[in-house]
Amino acid sequence: MAEDKKVRYTDKELEEFRVLIDEKIAKAKADLELLRSAYMNDGNNGTDDTAPTFKAFEEGSETMSKEANTQLALRQEKFIRDLKNALIRIENKTYGICRVTGKLINKQRLFLVPHATLSIEAKNMQK
Repeated sequence: MAEDKKVRYTDKELEEFRVLIDEKIAKAKADLELLRSAYMNDGNNGTDDTAPTFKAFEEGSETMSKEANTQLALRQEKFIRDLKNALIRIENKTYGICRVTGKLINKQRLFLVPHATLSIEAKNMQK
């Protein structure tokens, strides 16, 4: 059966994607915890005995890095949400179907971006 003629991925294929997404969620949650612990850090990274110029540089970049960490954490939370939504689409057997064209999203694209809801064709239409 030609891939573009199928209306949805098989249960076996959906299971492969579910395993992949579960792994991505676990890694994303671990990364988020690292970001949160870095953010919660009191700023004393054991630099008390280093050169004063380094200490001054660190204090100047502390605000910047907390802001950057917050942005990264927010992006990570959205990524996890998108992945969880993909799991719901797997349960509903609508996973991998482009929400614009209604065609199957290319399998390679889904392996790279498992939370994708648009085919490349639909994404290009948005530009």
